[in-house]
Amino acid sequence: MPFLDRLQRWADDRPDGTAVAVAGKRLDWAGLRDAAAARVPASPAVTVLAEPNSLDFVVSFAAAVAGRRRCAVLDPTWPPELLEGLRSRILAAPPGGMGDLGASAGLTDGPPDTPFLVGLTSGTTALPKAFSRSRRSWQVSFDSSIEFFGLTARDRTLAPGPLAASLNLYALAECLYAGSEFHALERFDVGDAHTAIAHDGITRLVLVPTMLRLLSERGLAGGVDASGLRSIICAGSKLDARTLEAARRWAPSATIFEYYGAAELSFVAGAGLAPAGAPASNAGPEGTGIGRAFPGVDIRILDGAGRPLPDSEVGNVSVRSGMVSDGYLWGDDGEALRCFDGWYTVGDQGYLADGILHLLGRRSDMINTSGTNVYPHEIELALASVPGVAAAVAAGAPDGLRGQRVVAAVLASHGGLTATQLRAGLEDILPRSKRPLDYYVVSELPLTDRGKPSRPLLLAWIAGNDPRLRRLG
Repeated sequence: MPFLDRLQRWADDRPDGTAVAVAGKRLDWAGLRDAAAARVPASPAVTVLAEPNSLDFVVSFAAAVAGRRRCAVLDPTWPPELLEGLRSRILAAPPGGMGDLGASAGLTDGPPDTPFLVGLTSGTTALPKAFSRSRRSWQVSFDSSIEFFGLTARDRTLAPGPLAASLNLYALAECLYAGSEFHALERFDVGDAHTAIAHDGITRLVLVPTMLRLLSERGLAGGVDASGLRSIICAGSKLDARTLEAARRWAPSATIFEYYGAAELSFVAGAGLAPAGAPASNAGPEGTGIGRAFPGVDIRILDGAGRPLPDSEVGNVSVRSGMVSDGYLWGDDGEALRCFDGWYTVGDQGYLADGILHLLGRRSDMINTSGTNVYPHEIELALASVPGVAAAVAAGAPDGLRGQRVVAAVLASHGGLTATQLRAGLEDILPRSKRPLDYYVVSELPLTDRGKPSRPLLLAWIAGNDPRLRRLG
């Protein structure tokens, strides 16, 4: 793992400086090094971690990737039978899929091309796919993201979500690599996050849009001082207008970064959205635009046969970089991660225009209605711009006449929202063929276990007449 040699350096240079803080409990650089080093001899060749956030988690993770060791980090909230099945499968994985299983002594980084991390796609019931990452791939990612986000040793990063999520686990390792102080909570709590931001000198947030919306809106209402934030890094989906506006008001000095990446690909493209009051030319890409390529990343749009497509034509978003994973240990159906002569894609659809990547969503999410291909992401962004809409989720429901019909659910920012208002709000934004036929209002968004909008869950709510949603006439 490429942060252990750096950890030794920071422990020598500033042994008493805070390295990690979780829920107010702290470890300095020397303490973290010594605790992890003491645990290395008992760490097996392959470790499976399924623990809530704690300092002990950080120590265990550092020891679990020392030398040639490998670690798989599982979400402890997943069902026990799923966790046990994954644990058994990971520990029984053949050497050919995991590399050399020999464990070396000492808290040192292993050879760059050796695998160190077993990544899992998110899941709650179905078996997640597992993929492998080399130490070199994360070191390249560190160098790229530190340059792109402007991380310095003076920053204090708060990642308020679970360390089992790849976004937060990466932020932890990135900070250890950069010699930058990292903070986490025992579990996500708005009040605890506000306390850390206001009193611990936090300068940088790493989180998903739903968390940012909660922190911003409640922070504004409660007068929580976020003027010390200089950067906010948001991943999972493009920020809607309401969340962005609230975040800019709450943290007026922060550059807000949104980016596109995938667990198997690492970083692909992104943009830094300027603080409030900055020139409009620095406001960031509009609509479906997500930004330009990360340092060290090349982007092409390829068709299903791997042929390059011209600008503005929709196809597979494909990348070439040193950050791409080593591929799947299991779960590969031949489509999840495809390679075309060195260009990798996970099937996300998009197009390039003037160097800006426009992201439309997964091919599997695409709605085919009356012969027209519609991407839910386009609909969700359009609905989020309608007054009275806090957030939206769109999906394709089965339809005997059309094949699929476009349906959408909105989370209202105030009462009294009607289908007529939603239809009127989309008239000048979306073509008629892409507009929803059915609208629902929800008391809460249907989300995955990682806090992302879930279109399958929305369809399940509709089919089951779930009390959390109501159809609008």
